Amino acid sequence: MQIPFSFRLSAFTFLVAFAFIMVCSSCWMNPNTQTPGQSYLQGEWQQDSVPGQKQLLTYSLYHFRFTCDSFFVSIKSFSKVNYGADSCMKGGHWMEYTRGHYEQRNDTLFLKGQFCNPDYTIKEDPGCFRIGVYEEFFKVTKKTDSLVQLSSTTGVIPIDARLIKRNTCTIKPL
Repeated sequence: MQIPFSFRLSAFTFLVAFAFIMVCSSCWMNPNTQTPGQSYLQGEWQQDSVPGQKQLLTYSLYHFRFTCDSFFVSIKSFSKVNYGADSCMKGGHWMEYTRGHYEQRNDTLFLKGQFCNPDYTIKEDPGCFRIGVYEEFFKVTKKTDSLVQLSSTTGVIPIDARLIKRNTCTIKPL
């Protein structure tokens, strides 16, 4: 007499199969092109001043450039206090640069990228300033078509940025 075929899974085999299915179903391919980003942000935005900046010991002014889903930020810092070597701080004035990818969900703008050199190449030598991951979250309030207010989750002074140059997203392959 022939025994009918039966398939039995041990508990371990079942768990391995289940884990494999879960991992494979949660994977996806990255897109071959960049995403369009937020249309209202496309362009260059400049912060001209900070409220009460003459009374502050330290403050920074931001210049943002949004192109499709990418961002580039120049941070110009001023300080009346010497935090480091004068060769770095240049008498209380210095610049830092970041680049990366942004995403907006509801009223929150998520910036994640890297500190970089003035030509936006990745910074490998720490030198005097920050290096590595740049991550910032802003609550965005659109005041007009050419004025946005970015309220940082890590700072108390909002950034009022005015549009200085509008551009449109031309999606490029990655």
